[in-house]
Amino acid sequence: MKKFFLTNILFLLYTALFAQTSTITGRVQLQDGTAVATATVQVEGTQIASYSDDEGFYKLEGVPYDKHVVLVSSIEVKQKRTPLEVNKPKYDLTIVVDPRGDIKLDEVQIVRNTVKREIETQGFAVSVIETKEAAARNIQTNELLDRTVGVRVRQSGGLGSEVEYNLNGMTGRSVGIFIDGIEISTYGSSFNLSNIPPSMIERIEVYKGVLPSHLTGDLLGGAINIVLKKGKVSSNSLSASISYGSFNTTQSDISALYRHAKSGFTTRISGSLLNTDNDYEIWGKFSKYIEPNGVVQRNYRAKRFFDGYRSLAGRFEFGYTDVKWADAFLLGYHISDSYNEIQHGQTMGKPYMGRTADAQANVLSLTYNKENLFTEGLNFSVNGVYSFRNTSILDTVAWAYNWDGTIRKDLNGNPVRTLDGGQQGEPTMVDIDRQVANVRSNLAYDLFSGHRLSVNHVFYTVDRKDYDLLKPIDDLGLNSSNDLAKHVVSFNYEAQTFDDRLTTNVFYKLYQQSTIHTSYSILSNNGQATIQKNEIKDKRTHDGYGLAASYRISPNVILLASAERAVRMPVDRETFGSTEDNVLANPGITPEISDNLNLGFRLGTFQFNDHQVSLGTNVFWRNVQDRIMPRANELLNNQEIELTQYVNLGLAQSLGFEGELSYNYKRNLSVMFNFSKFNSLFKQEFDPATGQRMTYYNKQIPNEPFYTMNGNVQYRLDNLIQKESQLHLFYSLGFVAPFRTVWPESEWFVTPTQFAQDVGLNYRFPSQRVTASIDVKNLFNAEVYDNFGVQKPGRAVFFKLNYSINKF
Repeated sequence: MKKFFLTNILFLLYTALFAQTSTITGRVQLQDGTAVATATVQVEGTQIASYSDDEGFYKLEGVPYDKHVVLVSSIEVKQKRTPLEVNKPKYDLTIVVDPRGDIKLDEVQIVRNTVKREIETQGFAVSVIETKEAAARNIQTNELLDRTVGVRVRQSGGLGSEVEYNLNGMTGRSVGIFIDGIEISTYGSSFNLSNIPPSMIERIEVYKGVLPSHLTGDLLGGAINIVLKKGKVSSNSLSASISYGSFNTTQSDISALYRHAKSGFTTRISGSLLNTDNDYEIWGKFSKYIEPNGVVQRNYRAKRFFDGYRSLAGRFEFGYTDVKWADAFLLGYHISDSYNEIQHGQTMGKPYMGRTADAQANVLSLTYNKENLFTEGLNFSVNGVYSFRNTSILDTVAWAYNWDGTIRKDLNGNPVRTLDGGQQGEPTMVDIDRQVANVRSNLAYDLFSGHRLSVNHVFYTVDRKDYDLLKPIDDLGLNSSNDLAKHVVSFNYEAQTFDDRLTTNVFYKLYQQSTIHTSYSILSNNGQATIQKNEIKDKRTHDGYGLAASYRISPNVILLASAERAVRMPVDRETFGSTEDNVLANPGITPEISDNLNLGFRLGTFQFNDHQVSLGTNVFWRNVQDRIMPRANELLNNQEIELTQYVNLGLAQSLGFEGELSYNYKRNLSVMFNFSKFNSLFKQEFDPATGQRMTYYNKQIPNEPFYTMNGNVQYRLDNLIQKESQLHLFYSLGFVAPFRTVWPESEWFVTPTQFAQDVGLNYRFPSQRVTASIDVKNLFNAEVYDNFGVQKPGRAVFFKLNYSINKF
């Protein structure tokens, strides 16, 4: 018995230390070079398999050195077996197959996407949004997210206004926003999801609660990871689009990829432009007109008159891909510029005129990743970004305005001045300079097949300096400064066991953050002016841990579970304030700590002849200590507060569930419905300072839409106008249940039930290069609201034209 035990131990050690594996990549195609999508590519007799993507490319990882047979199967091609002796780390294997009978590729129903299914079955509560159809339509990325199960995009007005993302009750900085794994805040306010069109995005990953190792950070509510299109390294491509529509909105983008096949030299270029007046009509209960005698006309119909937004961005990358010394080595430069007219503060209490924010960012980036670095199974990647950002806030207009864009008058016909001389408080001309560094690195080692250890490190630092040209102390060169530095280290162990049925991910995290706030004040003593330096320092260290798991009962039945203790450090916006977003500083704010639990399952895709059905659901629980959120006003007689401040609310709990049902018929009809419902309760029963019972104990936290539903229908018609053409028809419906925007009970401050319906169509010409589309949003001009009761646009019409070239 001892000998048998010792033999097994030695075998495992040998497997872990010396067993060699290979990665096989390639393309599945017909004799004429046509790509075969969604074909199953498998190492026969093993669990190693993948599916070819839309361009026929596939990837098989962890293939042991030995003689194997690569099996390709699909409902549209004949099965093919290709012998291969694996004895080196990498193979490039193109597999040519024959079509099955007279079936055409465009007549075959594609029922699953390899990357989407792989991500959604790893144990995390995650939804993957594919952008292929949305890229051809007049849909903003935020609109695409807003239709996703469990996601609510909170916006303070039209395009370009402040945006927050709510994932099942967690909002603000609790939810991370990433661009290819790098936090979007690094790029500055001039580069955000409002001006990144879906046509530049490969897919969007929405994680709720527990996060995978490559998105390690100090986050509680989950994350949204935008994966930008990178193109296939074996094909060159060019795409461009332009759209125009209501509110004088123009949007255009262009992207191109070039790779020299022999040397591996790769260049990626992309750019986008967005310009809009945002002059949509408002008529809700917070739109008003104040007469000279003080009488207020409610539900006043007018157009937003100072809400324009313009952004311009360019991204340039060059380097090498798929070469011996790197899978990818890219240097990048990103430049962006935006101009934003600020129509109001946190609420629609009063309109502004002349308050603007200009933002510029110059960003340098480095990307490097290499599988099998130095030895088989050792993988390394690093993404580094350094940005120089500037934001300028101008607010010097002293007159008070009505919502029709005219200056308010008193009883004598004289113009009414604001209380402090500016639209929001005192006049200001503020320049904010930030230098931000963000480095994310990962080192992983495959111990043996299905088992991986990894270490992830995130370093983030911001050096911020504020200059107010209207304050005399700035003339002395004594401007306020704010410094923040953060480290997050994560240790992960990933395993696939029980014939790859059980997938687990166990992790431990260390968090450390330090901040320094320096300011100066002028003191007067007996006529003598002295300058006093004020400095506030803070340093905190915490740890967290968690587990994510999935169990595959059958290919179409998967159980999912995840649990985590997470820590979220306050960011510079919450600690130091944000003038451009009407946020006051709070240097004393503390981290929030959350216990997160998710349980769910995924069923499908089940196929019944020409019908496909899939279902997914998730139950979630959050217990948050010292929750960070914008301060909610408790005064019913003074709700027109334009400033806010992030504070620690205390103990809060959320319990809820979500579900999504999808149905497809052939390649013609696609129907999707999802819903999310939760409670988000204030659970701080007694005030720690006074011991008194809290007024709003066990009450729903305000300004959170807790019950939402979304549905959409898509229908495809082939050869309707021209042979080989495609016409797509779209319909979508969004529902938001009523919710309070303030703590006290008040019908006036309850956002009403909302129904918004959109329709659209796009026509793809036979060449497959040109697509034209038209979209009508909020078809019935419904009265819909957003963050703190801000009214959203009514009916709007948009036109778009797309052009693309591949493989030139």
